[in-house]
Amino acid sequence: MRSDLPDPASAPELFEGVLTRRVIAFVIDSAIMTAMTVALSIVGVVAGFLTFGLAWVALPFVIVFVLLAYYAVTLGSHARATIGMAAMDLVLTPTRGAPLDGWRILIHPLVFWITVWIAWPFSLLIALLTPRREMVQDLVTGTLMLRRSPMQRHWRGQAGRAGTQA
Repeated sequence: MRSDLPDPASAPELFEGVLTRRVIAFVIDSAIMTAMTVALSIVGVVAGFLTFGLAWVALPFVIVFVLLAYYAVTLGSHARATIGMAAMDLVLTPTRGAPLDGWRILIHPLVFWITVWIAWPFSLLIALLTPRREMVQDLVTGTLMLRRSPMQRHWRGQAGRAGTQA
């Protein structure tokens, strides 16, 4: 286990109920993305009639762009969480709370959706077998899903200990 990441044995509050919270956050985010897709589809259908079908051709690409933009805007924000993740007190973080870069923000949800489409039980099984409850997309992108409120206290404590050891 990496020493620069929180350890479930020494900071269990960071990992308490993370998998359950992730599932609920997924349901919340899916509802939001479904609403966005339905609204965009209605606009696309109307625009398709006005453009003699041209907007219908572009609609699948626009929908994919909007869904990627949802992840980019929410995960790329200071909160580092989608709306569902924020509602469930979760944060996606690389080591030491550093900001996520653009590629990780886009690769994380892409790997998530690929694993959901191919074998979501496998991804959940991996999460049950890893001590930090990391899913496949976390392992691939080098991120960690933690509870936000205890994480902020944990990093402050780590910074205090590092200052006394130096």
